[in-house]
Amino acid sequence: MITNEIINRAIDYILQHINEELSIDDVAEYCHFSKFYFSRMFKAETGESIYAFIKRLRLEQSAFKLKVEPGRTITDIGCEYGYSSSNYSSAFRQRYRTTPADFRKHIYQHSIQHPFFHGTGCEMESFEECSRKIMIKEVPAFFVIYERRIGNYRRLSGQWNDFIEKYREYITDETMFLERTFDDPSITNTDTCLYDICMSVERSCTLENTCTIQGGLCAVYPFRGPAKYIYAAYQTIFNVWLPQSHYQLDDRCGFDIYHTIDSDSMYMELDICFPLKSDILIPVSRQASSTAP
Repeated sequence: MITNEIINRAIDYILQHINEELSIDDVAEYCHFSKFYFSRMFKAETGESIYAFIKRLRLEQSAFKLKVEPGRTITDIGCEYGYSSSNYSSAFRQRYRTTPADFRKHIYQHSIQHPFFHGTGCEMESFEECSRKIMIKEVPAFFVIYERRIGNYRRLSGQWNDFIEKYREYITDETMFLERTFDDPSITNTDTCLYDICMSVERSCTLENTCTIQGGLCAVYPFRGPAKYIYAAYQTIFNVWLPQSHYQLDDRCGFDIYHTIDSDSMYMELDICFPLKSDILIPVSRQASSTAP
């Protein structure tokens, strides 16, 4: 768990500016520390240097764009993250041992391999099946207590138990439990996934580890079933629904809103929320008047 809120602010800053020119000096200056002191602090907390972290996120996010935006050229996507055509291919091959073109060509086959539950099938829904479930709606913002993790989702159940026990005094009948996700685990190494465990609180909460999860226009997919099938739901959205829809993700992070969890059977009911760009035409049949999932 990343407990240093300065480092968490630095990560947020990097995520917000990942497709811009971004140097170690920029991040250190934003956090009001010298480059050398801050670099040591960042690596001690995350296990990666700032340079390696930024480079990894740029390549991972560009790979994600290759996956969900098939209409864009590889050169355009590489350029978005600061690469020339030749440099992008070289850096991509070094990280993924394949070219961007071959990665895009075979991404569906790669995505069906469940990274956490080996042997569990990843059967994706058709575009029509997924579209019948997804609603496009305005989702409210949430002010939350959060704990940030870098690691494998396999430990998530125990982390949630510890989190709830730690902040039990803040739980009310109105409390919402959320998880904010920053990666696609079919692209990011499972041991370096970045995610936040969150619970909503009043804005008067004085804890340091609080933030606002931005609301706005979202595609909301209601998941109902065992936890091991959540990955398949995500991959359906990434591989099937988004590439075939006219919608595009914006730069806000996706998040899950939990409703029901059975700790014995691991049956779950949650809403998977993907923020969308607002400058798009919403089909009348897919609009929702509700302001909450």
